[in-house]
Amino acid sequence: MKSLRNYSIPFTGLALGKHHFEFDVDDAFFSEFDYSLVKKADLKCQVEIEKQETMLILDFHITGKIDATCDKCLSQYPQMLDVREQQIAKFSDEEIDEDDEIIALGKNEHEIMLAGLIYEYINVAVPFISVCDDEGNTPYCDKEMLAKLNNLAAGSNEQDENPDPRWDALKKIK
Repeated sequence: MKSLRNYSIPFTGLALGKHHFEFDVDDAFFSEFDYSLVKKADLKCQVEIEKQETMLILDFHITGKIDATCDKCLSQYPQMLDVREQQIAKFSDEEIDEDDEIIALGKNEHEIMLAGLIYEYINVAVPFISVCDDEGNTPYCDKEMLAKLNNLAAGSNEQDENPDPRWDALKKIK
């Protein structure tokens, strides 16, 4: 967890206005999270913080690539990501309802941890179904696996045309 301390920004010394920060998000970042969907990554996270008197407005822009597994041919391929998100952090000692997507920062807090937010934004941006681009024509795509899948799919039609005679005997029971 010590490496995640690099993803915090001390906001108490910042003047009012906009400030820019940049973080590298790589394999070491994701190794800190158990059961992470992403294991290998090469991402840049740019954070623009607009400090106001009562709140912080954080604009995230995360770009780069992660290693993904194709759900069709099971090969590893680079998945490009371009994520833009915004988060608001309000200076308040009162608890804010969980329905609101606002972070509450108390008077005793002097920094904001961004590791959890960055992790969440990246995992939400990972496609639900990962498939190689331009199937069969990229260097990452496993052509042997696609050929086996197509062969099996073609074989399933033959089974439908020639039903098992044991089922005919069961149909006579009606």
